[in-house]
Amino acid sequence: MVNNDQETWGTQAVCRTADSDELFAVGAAQNRAKAICTGCPVRTECLAHALDQRIEHGVWGGMTERERRALLRRRPTVTSWRRLLETARAEHGRQATDPGELNEGSSEAG
Repeated sequence: MVNNDQETWGTQAVCRTADSDELFAVGAAQNRAKAICTGCPVRTECLAHALDQRIEHGVWGGMTERERRALLRRRPTVTSWRRLLETARAEHGRQATDPGELNEGSSEAG
């Protein structure tokens, strides 16, 4: 079932025109599916959806089902992957645009 949130980001997904057999591959073919996700503008939303919904099959947000299961086991207390990943993305964006963060620890040639 597709919810309204998925309809919003799903229209921007790079994989929206891919053959579903590519995204639900097994074995080494999963690496090709993960490559489709590289650079996708909604990769975070896709991964959060798969984690929050406990989707068991296919590559979502650049992670295989095995990788997602391992992540879920490592972080059993996370109640909203969407909130966690969006917060992390926002924090990463702030650090990348903060000139003080970029210059910390760097040495200037004299």
